[in-house]
Amino acid sequence: MITLHDISKSYGGRKLFDEAKMTVNWGDRIALVGPNGAGKSTLFNIILEEEFPDEGYLERDAYAVVGYLPQEPDAAGDETPLDIATAIDAEMEKLQKTMKKHEVAGTTDDPEYAEAQSEFDLKGGYGLEPKAKGILRGLAFREEDMTRPVKELSGGWIMRAHLAKLLVLEPDLLMLDEPTNHLDLLSLLWFQKHLQKFGGAILIISHDRDFLDAIAETVYDIDSQKIVRYKGNYSKFEKEKAAGYEKALAAWKNQQKEIDKVRSFIQKFQNVTSKAAQVQNRKKTLEKMEKVDKPARPRKGFHFHFPEPPRGGQRCITLENVTQAYGDHVVYQGLDLTVEKGEKTVLIGPNGAGKSTLIKILADAIPIQDGKRIPGHNLQLGYFSQHRTESLNPKNTVVEEVLSASAEIREADARSVLGSFLFRKDDVFKKVEVLSGGEKSRLNLVKFLVNPPNLLLMDEPTTHLDLMSVEALIAALTQYTGTLVFISHDVYFIRKLATKVLHIDRGAVTPYAGDYQYYLDKTGAGDDARAAVTATKAEEGGRLVLENRQAG
Repeated sequence: MITLHDISKSYGGRKLFDEAKMTVNWGDRIALVGPNGAGKSTLFNIILEEEFPDEGYLERDAYAVVGYLPQEPDAAGDETPLDIATAIDAEMEKLQKTMKKHEVAGTTDDPEYAEAQSEFDLKGGYGLEPKAKGILRGLAFREEDMTRPVKELSGGWIMRAHLAKLLVLEPDLLMLDEPTNHLDLLSLLWFQKHLQKFGGAILIISHDRDFLDAIAETVYDIDSQKIVRYKGNYSKFEKEKAAGYEKALAAWKNQQKEIDKVRSFIQKFQNVTSKAAQVQNRKKTLEKMEKVDKPARPRKGFHFHFPEPPRGGQRCITLENVTQAYGDHVVYQGLDLTVEKGEKTVLIGPNGAGKSTLIKILADAIPIQDGKRIPGHNLQLGYFSQHRTESLNPKNTVVEEVLSASAEIREADARSVLGSFLFRKDDVFKKVEVLSGGEKSRLNLVKFLVNPPNLLLMDEPTTHLDLMSVEALIAALTQYTGTLVFISHDVYFIRKLATKVLHIDRGAVTPYAGDYQYYLDKTGAGDDARAAVTATKAEEGGRLVLENRQAG
């Protein structure tokens, strides 16, 4: 379907690819991996023919339908999520806009409307609606939100609508750039199961390794300007790449020993007449020898000893009889909760269940309407939200901002930590005011790690991180001796860290005193033979809920 023939591509004097090759066949399940900046998105753009290689060429089946989900949504307008999900091609979108224009203006008796409606029906537009609604439900859209203008929704929900459009389209090749960033955990599980049944080829960029393990059957790794193919999922790729490095390193060392041996002979006997012929033979051997390149050392996570957080009481924070509502929508009523010292608790539940609201209540980021929030003894709290950057000094450089967070950290250590979170080389000297939203989010994360509080609250901390940076964050939080409460849709991240699960749904908070696997075993959610995470139209209190529908 897609073949890249010996492509080379450079940006600003830095070469991303050098005579790189890649093939995407019908039905392939491919993960594209590599550190941030390696060229993954550039490769996507080349396949989409939005960019062109400096050398080499792209061969693409002219009849293949390609669907692409970018990281950022298009500008929002008056169209609804259902409009987006059913506008599977340019003609269908044009017909929809014509119909919408007359519906808004109240001119549905206009012949243009009748013609557009007839053509829309002829092309199967109305038949797409049930399919689109089912997919939108799977992505956690409530029934009433499917027909709201998307300009009233957040960017994350707009991305879900565009993802639904691609799933309705069912293209021959589905290209997904970080598709899990805007999904809650249950929507992610639904999406994962949907992709496993998808009939076309899939090409994914993602930092979620559990997701890659579940979907990918082939991994293409961008490494040292080459694109290297590995058969299997991400975990198998990691093992094979590590083994390949050790094998290549051993081959290089063995050749170096042989070269040293030959050079030693030449040096020792170059002035000995009786050895002249042997010396010349050795020189020719060196000249003809095909040199083995020293393999680049694989990128590894950082090692850094984080400061001990301040000592606090056994009860970090307590909520008593808390009520919280947004207008008529009551999120919590009579909520009692205690966060104990040393727990690493993940909040799990459908989108809109109140996970972020609970984090904000614990952080004192929003005032509670009723009840009590009781901080524990010597509570020192840190709240990591992707949307909170007020604590950053815009005039500082990146490294100055980290140094300002802790009097004990050395600049070398600060730069080491920053490097693991994608601030490399001259990036550490950028002014905070010029950073992107994602960069500010990562910088805030580093500040928490170098000067940790004794209660750390984190809302989706892995967003904007590549796979190695996620590993670095896991390493940091594993050795963190304080208390952690977090929200994440990254199953690997949850499995590595959570020692307790709080399941939140419809105002009820159910604790599970064990890790994520314990939670799955107790609820049956992890048993594919007995349960599947599905979207249903169960209406409780006027809102759509996601539930585990028992098979059989």
